[in-house]
Amino acid sequence: MKILFFLIPPVIVLSVSLSGKQQPPLKASIERGKKVYAAVCMACHQPDGLGVQRMNPPLVQTKWVLGDKKALATIVLNGLKGGEIEIDGDDFHNPMPPQATQLTDQQIADALTYVRNSFGNKASAVSPAEVKAARIAAGAPAAKPNAVPLLPAVKKPAGTTPHKKTLVKHS
Repeated sequence: MKILFFLIPPVIVLSVSLSGKQQPPLKASIERGKKVYAAVCMACHQPDGLGVQRMNPPLVQTKWVLGDKKALATIVLNGLKGGEIEIDGDDFHNPMPPQATQLTDQQIADALTYVRNSFGNKASAVSPAEVKAARIAAGAPAAKPNAVPLLPAVKKPAGTTPHKKTLVKHS
């Protein structure tokens, strides 16, 4: 009986720590991808993923986003010269810069997972291994270390105010 008494508390502690604040992999990838999207993609594809007509393609319910993950990863890795993408009869002419040296496989996978699960889209996650395979197949270079660190914004302590310069008039 004493043995069971001593075994129960560690099991309870273990189950509490496992059910703690860990996020499922998909949710964590989407959250990381949202940060990458905001830092790298949003200026062209817009906050709502609708892009800019005839310039930057939408990311909402298109075969490019919901279809072949390797093709999508290759676009992000190598970019586009403009005009290669047609969606619903519209060609999009703004070039897209390659992100191969700017983003890691993890960052690209997270951004694509975010896009494939945002803006009304619902599709499977993209893994870093899938991006790595696309990188190799496309002959894309490796990412520079810490090219886009995507650091969180620095928060000011509560109750602080910005410094103001005091102008002094000299006579």
